[in-house]
Amino acid sequence: MPYQPKTLETRHAESRPILKDITVVIPTLGRAILEESLHWIVAGSAWPGSLIVVDQGRRSAVSSWIGAMQLLGINAVYVPSTERGRAAGLNRGLEQVETRFVAITDDDCFVTGDWLHKMVARLRQEPGAIVTGRVDHLGNLDVAFSVVTANELRRYERPQLKAHPFIGGNAGLAMELVQRIGPFDEHPCLEAAEDSDYGYRALRLGIPIVYDPDIVLNHYHWRNADQRAARYADYARSQGGFYGTHLRWGNWIIWKQAARDLLRGAVRWLRGTIRRDQDMIDRGRADTLGLLPGIIAGWRRDKTHA
Repeated sequence: MPYQPKTLETRHAESRPILKDITVVIPTLGRAILEESLHWIVAGSAWPGSLIVVDQGRRSAVSSWIGAMQLLGINAVYVPSTERGRAAGLNRGLEQVETRFVAITDDDCFVTGDWLHKMVARLRQEPGAIVTGRVDHLGNLDVAFSVVTANELRRYERPQLKAHPFIGGNAGLAMELVQRIGPFDEHPCLEAAEDSDYGYRALRLGIPIVYDPDIVLNHYHWRNADQRAARYADYARSQGGFYGTHLRWGNWIIWKQAARDLLRGAVRWLRGTIRRDQDMIDRGRADTLGLLPGIIAGWRRDKTHA
């Protein structure tokens, strides 16, 4: 059965316990899908002490959705912004947070009923760590796009060669850690790799990242094949920008990650061609053609922004 989108229905919503020590931040371009993301927050088993939506699309509909949530008793804050980029949206939201903890997600992510309860429980248990969780998928089920489905609890203490463990669509941390790590990098060369950069910087500071598979949300796959191909290209250029930014400082694991991705892109492109798998071709082509220009852009950026 096709997935049926949900709207923000507040007339019959019952109040929930409020977890006063956490704020949820959602950056958005004002896409209509945000309404369903808000629906699932309202439907959750608990409400956050505060909800901050940074709207770079400045749509009146977003403001009205926030107003409806306020009438329910949710401390929802609407922050209009003329800036662009997810990093900027996150930073403007984090600047407004007054609670001990913050959770961040995206407008095309739908939290499960106990998501906030479990996120807060883990954060209270490990306030010195960044917490991330499982990302399942809805919508176009033919392609596993931006999902993380590992079932084991994992703890990362240092940068990883095989993974970038910070899952920005499903993450929480103490504001004390935000102050230590600093803001998300808003430089254009990292436009779609701000999460890789943030997690790397945290691990370099000795801040662990804990993956808890019981903290679950769903990522809705709304992009068609052409839109996914364009997004793969964005990811590749931005991931290259992340690598180039940190390669200048001689970090050995970044050299290995960059070399791995350059080789993997070419292999994936060839394998996709042999299998006639267009999505694999698109991913491989994006990495092969986009990573190196991104690395050059990151290398050349003003070091004062690194």
